[in-house]
Amino acid sequence: MIVLIPAYQPDHRLVQICSDLQRYRIVVVDDGSGSAYTEVFEAARQAGAEVIRLDHNRGKGFALKTGFAHIAARHPGQHVVCADSDGQHRPADIAAVASRVTVTEAAMVLGVRRFTGNVPARSRFGNTATRLLFRLVTGRSVTDTQTGLRGYPSWVLHWLGSTPGDRFEYELRLLLRAVREGLAIEEVEIATVYLDGNRSSHFRPLQDSVRIYRPLLGSIFAFAGSSLLAFVVDAALLAVFVTTSGHLIASAVAARVVSATLNYTVNRRTVFGPLAPHSYAAPRYAALALVSLVANVLLLHALAGTFGSLPVAKLLTELTLFAAGFMVQRAFVFARTHRATPRPQLTLTVATGTSRQR
Repeated sequence: MIVLIPAYQPDHRLVQICSDLQRYRIVVVDDGSGSAYTEVFEAARQAGAEVIRLDHNRGKGFALKTGFAHIAARHPGQHVVCADSDGQHRPADIAAVASRVTVTEAAMVLGVRRFTGNVPARSRFGNTATRLLFRLVTGRSVTDTQTGLRGYPSWVLHWLGSTPGDRFEYELRLLLRAVREGLAIEEVEIATVYLDGNRSSHFRPLQDSVRIYRPLLGSIFAFAGSSLLAFVVDAALLAVFVTTSGHLIASAVAARVVSATLNYTVNRRTVFGPLAPHSYAAPRYAALALVSLVANVLLLHALAGTFGSLPVAKLLTELTLFAAGFMVQRAFVFARTHRATPRPQLTLTVATGTSRQR
């Protein structure tokens, strides 16, 4: 078992962690902290850590992937637990995650916080918003999407290295990819520890929040783009077919078939990938299209009567069906229940030891 610690401009707490975890092999990645922190990393080395130095700051994700590649090359077959360098992960919690990794078949074990006690408002709000958005986008519940305490079995190291992302968004991308590919996830409850109001964090609220939310919102934007493209194609083809044939109903049906096929193809390949078999997804998409058509008429009629305005009713109808269509296609039409790979499983165990709140 190896404990991997990415560190950027750490203080004495990094050395304390290395001293407390001497039962494990420790790999520390200096993410370009600079010469002013040479003594801290040398003290960590003296405490038993293997230190990898990056010449300039590349971000937490890059540092983690550097560590994974090093471990895969120098220590093949070893499981990995990732922990932060600021002392907010107790040795008992790190040990609990490490113990679970050795016995589970899951692709990752998350050390999850319950956010009880004196938690900075920014951290509480950020974690709640990300958790809810993750649930909306993926249909899966993860208690703590931003935890830095994570355990990985040796067989996923190459998979970890091939996932894009160099900064704080990297760990969220790992969760999104695991859910998409049906990999199992487990959770181990850990203490919620924020030292000095989380002042040691290098998280930049604006830039790093954009990086984190971009992959979460990407599928929603892609779905919106796919829907808009289908609408434009449908309208254009309708005009062409009516002009050339003179038959409105036949032209509308032909245009809708083409635009729906395009929408189905884009959603299957781009929005909700990996690819679902046509035999599984196509009949469900067709059924959804029929239900959506009926729902559109009924909802438009009901809302027009309620608000007395056709434009308002049309807008509310389209927004409602857009949201419903996204969730139904994600959970029903393109769901990977048919895949041989097991779907994500979230189980929860509780780490032993006395919780410490700061």
